[in-house]
Amino acid sequence: MVSGEVIGPGVGWPRGRLVRLRPATLDDDALLADWARARSEWNDFGLSYRSVAERLAEGPLLGERGGMLIVERLNDGRPVGDVSWHPVQYGPNAESRAWNFGIELIPQARGHGLGTEAQRLLIGWLFATTRVNRIEATTDSANLAEQRALEKAGLRREGVLRGAQYRRGEWRDVVLYAVTRADWS
Repeated sequence: MVSGEVIGPGVGWPRGRLVRLRPATLDDDALLADWARARSEWNDFGLSYRSVAERLAEGPLLGERGGMLIVERLNDGRPVGDVSWHPVQYGPNAESRAWNFGIELIPQARGHGLGTEAQRLLIGWLFATTRVNRIEATTDSANLAEQRALEKAGLRREGVLRGAQYRRGEWRDVVLYAVTRADWS
């Protein structure tokens, strides 16, 4: 089995004290399109929005290619963002695969612990449902709020990748954070 392959659906969708994560559906398309038009400076990569239907035509939104889950606030059931992940490879064999994830929350949801909990839930769910040994995230070196959230979610800062990300017309430094299965358990 490839290290990033999903083990099985028996774990269920992650739920915490503040948020739950759930799969995106066709009903979420208008909401996701609105969010894409209002991206924060940290998530504006100049990419055009691809509808849920377009992405589903290429395959499931959860699987070996990665995935995306909607972040819903528990107190009112309102969607407030999404988390997504994709595979990264650190060698020629399938076992050297890791997940790299990202999050985007609407402005009103930031600063209340929702993102930290959503990231923690995603990490636990990915370790429970896949065989990867490493889960990582990068963020702009100037995005101090996300760096704090990643540390609170249980990731360790590993270093700065100079000039690694092209965003908003310039090359940006990013900070790499990661957690291994042994760290998590």
